[in-house]
Amino acid sequence: MDAPFELSDELEEFRTVVRSIVEDQIGYARAAEIDEADEFPKDVHELFVENQLMAVGYPEGLGGAGGGSLTMCVMVEEISRISAGCALIPAVSRLGAIPIMLAGSDDQRRELFGGIAEGRHQMSYCLTEPGSGSDAVAMTTRYAAGPGGWTLNGTKRFITNAGVSDAYTVFATRDPDLKAKGISAFLVYADDPGVSFGKKEDKMGIRGSPTREVYFDNTELPGDRLIGQEGEGFSYAMRTLDYSRPTIAAQALGIAQGAFDVAARYANQRQQFGKPIAHHEGLQFLLADMAMEIEAARLLVYRAASLVDVHDPRMTYFASVAKCYAADTAMRVTTDAVQVLGGYGYMKEYPVERMMRDAKITQIYEGTNQIQRVVIARDLLKRYGG
Repeated sequence: MDAPFELSDELEEFRTVVRSIVEDQIGYARAAEIDEADEFPKDVHELFVENQLMAVGYPEGLGGAGGGSLTMCVMVEEISRISAGCALIPAVSRLGAIPIMLAGSDDQRRELFGGIAEGRHQMSYCLTEPGSGSDAVAMTTRYAAGPGGWTLNGTKRFITNAGVSDAYTVFATRDPDLKAKGISAFLVYADDPGVSFGKKEDKMGIRGSPTREVYFDNTELPGDRLIGQEGEGFSYAMRTLDYSRPTIAAQALGIAQGAFDVAARYANQRQQFGKPIAHHEGLQFLLADMAMEIEAARLLVYRAASLVDVHDPRMTYFASVAKCYAADTAMRVTTDAVQVLGGYGYMKEYPVERMMRDAKITQIYEGTNQIQRVVIARDLLKRYGG
């Protein structure tokens, strides 16, 4: 009889391969260097391309290696055990590509999916603005139709991998008074006229993954750069988040697991009062709580990703549940991991302080955990006649 709630043998083999690549060819030392230098690690991107990890999550017929959200989550979890910033290299390109998956043309899909897999393209997702974060409908980046296509004007903020990516999915409104109905999505390239980038933000965590503003100054685009249908952009943006939130949940899960691995090993080695600190009941309770939360988060992440893969109508609810719970778990577990290591946990020589800094962003981006609770509550209240 097959064990319940287990991944397939194929996915477990894939996990083993990814873990080996990340541990052997990145490791804690390279992850620390990336964090310290805060420069995009081109060598890691090349490593992922060479091992076909950049191809994961894209259809085989369009240049990808296949696999859906669950496969992507397993990969991101394993990379994040060592480096959450490196995990964003494949995750952010796929985030930018999801609107193309949902509504893009065949030409857009063939060029971008194959290009990402081969390392010719990287993508970013441009939704947030200086005055439009959780309230995405309040965006002010404008587009206008012209004889030759489209013109964009505006600013996008907190764009991951901006300046590194060469392709961008950009959301803009025809008229802010139209609210969601006025928003459309466009494919923009870094070398399009009028595209420029702001300074690289000096972030607390996920360093090595650049974050910048993106500016559009009378950026002219040909007509075929519209993604899907005009006026449907907000729908694409929200559906994209259903697909991407389990991936961020997987990132948080990987961070938590990585911090727990370090803490558990340390607790078995560190001697106090004549025995390993792991033999003290207080530490055992702490480690047990950390382990329970990680296991619960893992089940939620895999459940959410599995529902996305079959387009289950419950995926919006479970994507928010998984993202919120896994991110909160990552913050608690990494904080406790620092405590287990004591003074050493506070030192950059050990990876848990980096993991604690990295964990915080998972409670903020892809929709803050407060917004996730709003999404969850609305769904629950609808079920009970609210």
